[in-house]
Amino acid sequence: MNSLVLLLICIAILVCGYIFYGRWLCKQWGVGESDTPTPAHELEDGVDYVPAKAPVLMGHHFSSIAGAGPITGPIGAAIFGWVPVVLWVLVGGIFFGGVHDFGALFASLRHKGQSIGEIISVNMGKRAKRLFIIFAYLTLILVVAAFASIVAGTFGTTNAAGAAVSEAVRDTNASVAMVSLLFIVIAIIFGFLVYRRNVPMGVATIIGVLAIVACMAIGMNFHPIYLSYKAWMIIVGFYIAIASVTPVWILLQPRDYLSSFLLYAMLAVALVGVVVSHANLGGADGLQAFEGFAIDNGNGVQYMFPVLFTTVACGAISGFHSLVSSGTTSKQLDKEKDAKPIAYGGMLLECVLAVVTVCAINFAYKYNAAHPDTALTGATGIFAGGIANMYAGLGPKAVTILRTLLTLTYSAFCLTSLDTATRLARFMFQEFWLEPGQTVKDVKSGWKKVLVNPYFATILTVVLGVALGMTGYSKIWGLFGAANQLLAGIGLLAVASWLANCGKNNKMFLIPMAFMIVVTICSLCLTIKNQIGIIAKGGADWGPWAQAIIGALLVVLAIFLVIEGWDTLFGKKKKAVAK
Repeated sequence: MNSLVLLLICIAILVCGYIFYGRWLCKQWGVGESDTPTPAHELEDGVDYVPAKAPVLMGHHFSSIAGAGPITGPIGAAIFGWVPVVLWVLVGGIFFGGVHDFGALFASLRHKGQSIGEIISVNMGKRAKRLFIIFAYLTLILVVAAFASIVAGTFGTTNAAGAAVSEAVRDTNASVAMVSLLFIVIAIIFGFLVYRRNVPMGVATIIGVLAIVACMAIGMNFHPIYLSYKAWMIIVGFYIAIASVTPVWILLQPRDYLSSFLLYAMLAVALVGVVVSHANLGGADGLQAFEGFAIDNGNGVQYMFPVLFTTVACGAISGFHSLVSSGTTSKQLDKEKDAKPIAYGGMLLECVLAVVTVCAINFAYKYNAAHPDTALTGATGIFAGGIANMYAGLGPKAVTILRTLLTLTYSAFCLTSLDTATRLARFMFQEFWLEPGQTVKDVKSGWKKVLVNPYFATILTVVLGVALGMTGYSKIWGLFGAANQLLAGIGLLAVASWLANCGKNNKMFLIPMAFMIVVTICSLCLTIKNQIGIIAKGGADWGPWAQAIIGALLVVLAIFLVIEGWDTLFGKKKKAVAK
């Protein structure tokens, strides 16, 4: 099939899903029917609860949920062929991920803008809430560790092992670091102009976009900061600590809004590239339609079930999205009617990026077959190089510039996801100590007041995340795919339980919920089996032990929460809750 035809078909299907299925979801849940102010207005505090214009919040939400996920996921799952990946992106995005993200945001709006943990607390019980928050917090620590390491690795003159990088990579990394630092300054100025000088959004946006172009031009030609991986890890730690407690209007809202233009530009470049190149999928040298249900990639046999469904993640459904929807987005939503385009629409736009990535993989494969000496490798290389080489007709210099700009954009989203994850982890830690229905403001004294203090929660999160990032998070990173999708299954379960207690239709959650929990448990069981095999051979370090033990605990957690959810959905635990 021609890549352009595939892309157009997928976009048409996603648009129909947004219009028709999204509209049906709104009617079933009663979205927009309440006159109650959103939490952003009702609990406005100038720090976390701050109403944002819909385009600004869309920028934050899309930048935060996208990150590197819809790019790395399809690349990892491409071993099974493009047909399984595309089918899962379409079905998963419309009926799983979109429902998950939209439902999490809407449920949070009706629970004072609090997270999935609080929704579980009110609808399933305090014990279930605390178990979920422990799991979610530890998962977020792993995300902080991973993304801090990725950012430091793309900024530094040395890699994580301390070895010096090549001179070419060194200069590219310094350029990426310079652009990222300038971008933070631009975001702060943008926030000041919009929120303190009342500059019209249109005018500020034009200024901001031009400033982005300028800072990228400056960073590519002037980048005097050359620091090691370790130094950047420490600097990144200080940055995310500050970003997590800074009022959202100063940095988070404007930075993510401006970042979204990078993502939109990246999408536009990719879409035009597909139109220009319109390469055929498959062939002797391209990405094949179907490679098989079991693939031996040199690291053992990978089975389509469950690997496909834990690998694509952000391109179809991701548990991290429910934390963003119910953690930061719900605290900034100006009007309830904005929930559908931001949450459901944001997920489907991410599906478009995932399909574009499939086209980029196909082109990268064809390029590698023709140029084995300069083969594109790694997620960044395959995506950025694949798209850039779609413009080969413009000459090698244009390809180099495009590849550099796409790499810069990719790195920018890692930094965006990093400080969003830090803020979410802070929220989770604070909510762990709260009683059902209680907010941080309700805690007036005692040891709980210390534990729910945002500065204490932030410092603890940053120290744990950066320390793990510097001491080998990769040893347990293999659990992240299953852990992330377990978050998705539990998020679906939580919203379904709330809708059941409200007396509203929750049937659209039941199949996705059951499927994701089964996928997760199967994936975790395979991981435990593989790690036990490694341990049995002798000489294993702490990594296999940690994966086996944590994996077993996650299986127990999933089973426990399913039992609790079953009692709420079909038993006698139903209670009156806010509708």
